[in-house]
Amino acid sequence: MIDGPYKLPEGWRWVRLGEVASEIQSGFAFRKKGARAGEVLHLRPYNIGNDGELKLDQQFKIPNTALPEHWSYLYPGDVLFNNTNSVELVGKTAIVKTVLQAVFSNHITRIRACLDKCEGEWLALALRTLWQQGFFAQQCNKWVGQAGYNTKMLKKTLIPLPPLNEQQRIVAKVEILMEQVREARNLRQKACEDTDRLWQAVLADTFPRPGTDLPHNWRWARLEEVCEVNMGQSPPSKTYNQNEVGLPFFQGKSDFGELYPSPRVWCSAPKKIAIEGDILISVRAPVGPTNLANIKCCIGRGLAALRVRSELDRYWLLFYLRSIENLLASAGTGSTFNAITKKELVTMPVLLPSLEEQRRIITCLEETQEKIKLIKDSQAQFEAELQCLEQSILDSAFKGEL
Repeated sequence: MIDGPYKLPEGWRWVRLGEVASEIQSGFAFRKKGARAGEVLHLRPYNIGNDGELKLDQQFKIPNTALPEHWSYLYPGDVLFNNTNSVELVGKTAIVKTVLQAVFSNHITRIRACLDKCEGEWLALALRTLWQQGFFAQQCNKWVGQAGYNTKMLKKTLIPLPPLNEQQRIVAKVEILMEQVREARNLRQKACEDTDRLWQAVLADTFPRPGTDLPHNWRWARLEEVCEVNMGQSPPSKTYNQNEVGLPFFQGKSDFGELYPSPRVWCSAPKKIAIEGDILISVRAPVGPTNLANIKCCIGRGLAALRVRSELDRYWLLFYLRSIENLLASAGTGSTFNAITKKELVTMPVLLPSLEEQRRIITCLEETQEKIKLIKDSQAQFEAELQCLEQSILDSAFKGEL
């Protein structure tokens, strides 16, 4: 009898995964060897979702010259476990529900249950739950580091095992409860999308489009008339560092937050500099997203800094640019990725009411934005509660409380 981390109900026992799995096999690294006809679906760690589902919306197929000499289909009941060293992906588990002609990454382990002892659905739920509880790390005594979880570790992993009929009953009950959680999450997602559309509608109602009648004393101006436009330039890569030497270095949208960018890299020899208060606009892959510089920083060629002149309030320009972000994205050109040139950027039309009118409208927009933020905070809290509910369902299932 094996002792586990907590006492199990009568008739249950702790077993090692290797005792109830007929196969525990990692996939293969992509390589150009072998010879097979056609293209085959290649599953990678991001194909395994947070909710235990196998996501095939993002598909990657390998060419016929890349298949290993020996490979097999995935069958219903096969459990896929992410053994990658990626913190965001490791430990995610999914179950195959249809026959798939596919191979899988070496960062995924396939586990097949011994059907006379264990259901595949039970294994998938067990692995997912024990990972979320931190039990994997406890069994391995330390973080596994760069190697990820190997098959040897998995074979030794303890899981709770009730009788087969009890496994089937609990799996069915969990699925019913999880479906209710998924329905609630879908409703929350639709509410989030409606909230985003509400803000975009507010912006669209605030800023007239080119060709429409303007309010009294409003006019169109070219961006270069009301802003200094400073296109970014990437410094030599040898000057990059993560030791906070020099200025924070922002390269593109990946550094953006909701309003301000977050430093990840610093540069000891900056080429182009933005100052606090400059609007940062992404000018390539993608074109249009904006942030506000809250510190002096270095900007790479994926960004431009817009420094407003006296007749323009920076927040007016920021709100305006966000109202036309989709238009800016469609204006980008390029064979490899979208980009907008300085010539195109400086000639962009900008709405220009009086400074007093700008600030009056900014105040109204900020009040509306604050109300929308409260709605989004409530939606985020609801999502956190759904995650707690999911964990509670799984915890109860594996303690025999469902």
